[in-house]
Amino acid sequence: MAARRKIVKAAGVTPTELEEEVAKALLDLESNATDQKADFRDVTITAAKEIEVKEGRKAIVLFVPFRVSKTVQRIQPRLIRELEKKFNKRHVVIVAQRTILNTNFKRKGVSQRPRNRTLTAVHEAILQDLVNPTEIVGKRTRVRLDGSKLIKIFLDPKDRTNVEDKLQTFSTVYKKLTNKDVVFEFPITE
Repeated sequence: MAARRKIVKAAGVTPTELEEEVAKALLDLESNATDQKADFRDVTITAAKEIEVKEGRKAIVLFVPFRVSKTVQRIQPRLIRELEKKFNKRHVVIVAQRTILNTNFKRKGVSQRPRNRTLTAVHEAILQDLVNPTEIVGKRTRVRLDGSKLIKIFLDPKDRTNVEDKLQTFSTVYKKLTNKDVVFEFPITE
């Protein structure tokens, strides 16, 4: 029951079994943390999904409320490391829950929708959330002859050892969330 406060859902919606597991793990982390206890207290999730990356390998995607995403980004390396220990053989990815507003959005007194609620801005933000704490240093869009697009994302080479085994996970999760083909690479240095 105490783990239930780590899950933020609309009234009447019951959390899934995976969400309950993640909430218990977050509660354990909060109780065991000594140095960043206040930051861990603020961490809540809105949803958790399990996505199959490749044969026998799964990833857990945690959606956090947008309001706490800055707090989560501060402690994200430690949070991911601890959650991956608890959920062995599964990568953990944290993404902020964002809202995409339609092009014909009209709000009382405001004729324009905020720029950060456009489809493109939300997809860019999801990309940043996926690869956090490493940085994106380059991006190329390749249009094939059949008209399909492939986006190549170049990540910071200094984080190669920490992130190299998660590149396939990033691609699969981004494809599931946005329906866009992405390849994550490290730039070739000479």
